[in-house]
Amino acid sequence: MQMRALGRTGLTISPVVFGGNVFGWTVDEKTSFALLDAWLDAGLTTIDTADVYSSWAPGNSGGESETIIGKWLKQSGRKREDVVIVTKVGSDMGNGHKGLKAGWINQAVEDSLRRLQTDYIDLYLSHWPDPETPYEETLAAFDALKKAGKIRAIGCSNLDAAQLGQSLKVARDKGLPRYDVLQPEYNLYARDTFEGPLADLCIAEEIGVITYFSLASGFLTGKYRSLEDTKGSARGEDMGTYLNERGLRILDALQAVAGQTGAKPAEIAISWLLNKPGVTAPIASATSLSQLESLRKAATLSLDAKAMALLDAAGA
Repeated sequence: MQMRALGRTGLTISPVVFGGNVFGWTVDEKTSFALLDAWLDAGLTTIDTADVYSSWAPGNSGGESETIIGKWLKQSGRKREDVVIVTKVGSDMGNGHKGLKAGWINQAVEDSLRRLQTDYIDLYLSHWPDPETPYEETLAAFDALKKAGKIRAIGCSNLDAAQLGQSLKVARDKGLPRYDVLQPEYNLYARDTFEGPLADLCIAEEIGVITYFSLASGFLTGKYRSLEDTKGSARGEDMGTYLNERGLRILDALQAVAGQTGAKPAEIAISWLLNKPGVTAPIASATSLSQLESLRKAATLSLDAKAMALLDAAGA
C-alpha cells in the first residue's frame, strides 16, 4: 500500500482514511474492533475521528468513537506508532464546551487523550471556524501542545479560502505554527466549496487535504436512486440533497465506469478523489468487512483520463 505524504506535517498517511464517525453509532464496539484490525491488516494506517462523535446518536453524548478506538488500541496489542490518529476539537460538546479558545482546547485535548488511551495525537484539527476566537489564540494553544509532545501536527476543517488565508498570515506574522492540513467536504457531487480558490491555496502552500463526505453520505455507492431506497437507512434523511437530475447523472457516470473497470461505484468515487489535484486522501467509512475490502480496492484503483473526464462532466 503506497503511503502519501501529508503536506508539510512530516506525517505519512494511507491513501484512504477510515472514518471513525460510525463507531458507537452504526457500528457497535465488537464490530468496530474487527474493522480496525482488518484495516491495519490491509496495510491501511489512518483513522479519523473527533471528540463530538457520535453525540447525535440516541443515548450518546460525544466521545464514543474516541473511546472505542482507545479500547481497541489497548486490547489489540497494536503498536501505537503503526496507527495515525486524526481527531478534532471545537464542536459543541454541551455545557458551553465548544469553540477554539485556549482554555477549552487545553481541556479537550486531555479528554481526547484519555479516551484514546494514548499520550499523543498525530493530527489535531480545529473542527469549525470560531469567529469569537482570534487565530492567534488558537494557534498559540496548538503550539504549546506541540511543544509538550501531546500533538504532532495541526490542521483545520471547514475553513474557506479567505479564512484559511487569514490563518496562514497570522501564523507567519506571529511566528506560530500554521495549519498544515485542511479537511473540507469534497466529493463528486459537492465540488464548489473546494475546487477553485481553496484548492489553489492548498496546492500553492503545500497544505495536505483530507476530504470528508467523500461518498456523499453513501449516495455515491449507487444504492440510493429514490427515497424509497432510503427506508431503514441511518443515512436516509441525507439523500434528499442528492436525489435530483444532477445526482442521478453522476450515478449513471459511475455505473458506466463500473462497467468499464469492474469496480464498484464507491471505489470509483474514491479513486476520482485520489486523482484530483491537491487531494492527499479521502475519508470513507465502512460498517462491514465487505465494505472495508471495497475501500482497500479503491486505494489502488487506477482511472484513465477518459473515465476522469466522464465523471468530471457528470458532476460539473
